[in-house]
Amino acid sequence: MAYLLLGLLIFLLLQVLAGTASALAQTDDAPALEVSLLTFGPGQVYWERFGHNAIVIRDPGSGEAVSYNYGIFDFEEEDFFLNFIRGRMRYQIAANDARDDIDYYVSQGRSVTQQRLRMTPAQALALKQALDTNLLPENRHYAYDYFVSNCSTKVRDQLDAALQGNLRRQMTSPSRGFTYRMLADALTSPDPFLMGVIDIGLGPFSDQRLSFWKDSFVPMQLRDHMREMKVTDEAGNSVPLVSEERQLAEARLPSPPPLPPDLRWPFFAIGLAFASLLGFLSIKRERRWARIGFASLALLFSVVCALFGLILLGLWGFTEHVSAWANENLLLFSPLCILLLPTWWRSGHADWQATVFARRIAMLIALLAAFALFSKILSSFVQANLAWILLLLPVHLVLAHAALRSSIRTGREH
Repeated sequence: MAYLLLGLLIFLLLQVLAGTASALAQTDDAPALEVSLLTFGPGQVYWERFGHNAIVIRDPGSGEAVSYNYGIFDFEEEDFFLNFIRGRMRYQIAANDARDDIDYYVSQGRSVTQQRLRMTPAQALALKQALDTNLLPENRHYAYDYFVSNCSTKVRDQLDAALQGNLRRQMTSPSRGFTYRMLADALTSPDPFLMGVIDIGLGPFSDQRLSFWKDSFVPMQLRDHMREMKVTDEAGNSVPLVSEERQLAEARLPSPPPLPPDLRWPFFAIGLAFASLLGFLSIKRERRWARIGFASLALLFSVVCALFGLILLGLWGFTEHVSAWANENLLLFSPLCILLLPTWWRSGHADWQATVFARRIAMLIALLAAFALFSKILSSFVQANLAWILLLLPVHLVLAHAALRSSIRTGREH
């Protein structure tokens, strides 16, 4: 009986070993998964300005190619716009047929670049398993951030994990000197209004010098860096990570410039011109048209400054938009401007005289704007907002002078 049981156990063990060997043989015989990085150029809609990318995994055996991307959001999601304002956006991963994805972006006039990546069969399989795990309902959502956790950084992180941290090791030190602000302004420059609003809203966080790793939040930057990445082949040689690059579609839309426009001199000219006009109207205020013109322009300027200032305060104090915190533009777009609206409204009257309170507020606003200019020589004030200083400082100075001059002139008239 004991021999019978021993024989049965040996037989079962041989069957298990034979099955395992067969499975391994099948795995070895099966063609390895192919991994590619797809990069889509900028689109026309404002959320498409930064481009997009995806990981494509192709099974040579079945011919199936799946595109994994982390750029899915839903306007119909509960409290979407409230979460957008508060900086608590949720994005998610999705998997689609790669051909369908490519055809869609081509139809939108956007460029499509495919980079075939050298990965071992084990690395490619691990990457696919990680992406499929992310697709599970409990895992598919993630907390979105424009700069540090977006569709491109998620793709970068998944590729880096599959390559055992090899990407991060190569991308942490090199830098081209770009900042979050520079890249954001360059990509949105085809829409000047959008670029201006974004630039006003970005605080000092956005002016840090970025490594290749960090500036890969832009898909096109990640694509360019991948061309320089190296891996070790089976013979121990260092070889390019990208084994093949193909341009699947050329952009039909204009490409954004590599750097943003330098607005310092144009803004300075506009600021001087606007300030000179206000000064001229203030001097000529004995005429009704000059008083009305001055009051209208001063009101408009102060409303705009106060509105932007209140928004900047709200972003800093009540949201999770870290890139907008401690915004030095608060020295220029001062919420204090709202306190001057009554005096600028009354400045349309011939007997207008700014109150002591209004004169002090106007002087304080002008001094804060002047400090913004002085702060550029201080190492602790790193925000790149000189263009806005040159635009707004002359206007604040002229308005403060007009408020002071009103009391002096009225005193002389009496």
